[in-house]
Amino acid sequence: MDALSRLTTLTPYLALAFGLLASVLSLRSWRKRVEEHRAALLYFLSFFVLLGILPVLIILFQGNRPLEFLGAAGLRAGNVRLGLLLVAVSSPFAALSTLVSRRDPAMIRHYPFSKAACSGAKKLAAYEAAYLVFYYLPWEFAFRGLLFFPLVGALGLVPALAVQTMLSTLYHLGHPDTEILAAVGSGFVFGLVAFHTQSIFYAAAIHGLCGVLTDTTLCRRHRPVAS
Repeated sequence: MDALSRLTTLTPYLALAFGLLASVLSLRSWRKRVEEHRAALLYFLSFFVLLGILPVLIILFQGNRPLEFLGAAGLRAGNVRLGLLLVAVSSPFAALSTLVSRRDPAMIRHYPFSKAACSGAKKLAAYEAAYLVFYYLPWEFAFRGLLFFPLVGALGLVPALAVQTMLSTLYHLGHPDTEILAAVGSGFVFGLVAFHTQSIFYAAAIHGLCGVLTDTTLCRRHRPVAS
């Protein structure tokens, strides 16, 4: 089974997973059932299970060199030297991106998902660690791994970049307008990082750094009213 065929067999599951994460397991849905901080953590966990653990298990049970496919889908160290260089070069730009966030009322309202995480340094650190591991890693595995790498061989680099960018941008609907616009450009950038490093981990590090710095910056606006 080649990479595209394996993606085809995964497509119904991925459609179901994204449907659940956009509806009954969405952040908004969790907030209706539990308090905000727990809702955010449960949302992250839902992401990790549906877009991380379960796809890996499905691939493993399918057999036919599953570890080879997982590596080809970016679950490997890849080009470590280039990856670390790209993360280092991207760090100042990730920091600069917070200048836009802290001037955008919609971003201030939206982030962090848990305003209660701003109540203390330890709580914020634990929250951001969960954000990185349980949200950003499965995000990159789904979009830049499963939905990108198999398409490169079938469609070519640019069409594959366009497809995964379109899908990842669509998932941002309901987020602030500035973030949706940023998702278009970052989708191509993170796809190129994954392609040239042959790994999802460096794109996840850069993407996660943007999110963590945004949360940390905006927490200054929420800390006075945090409980």
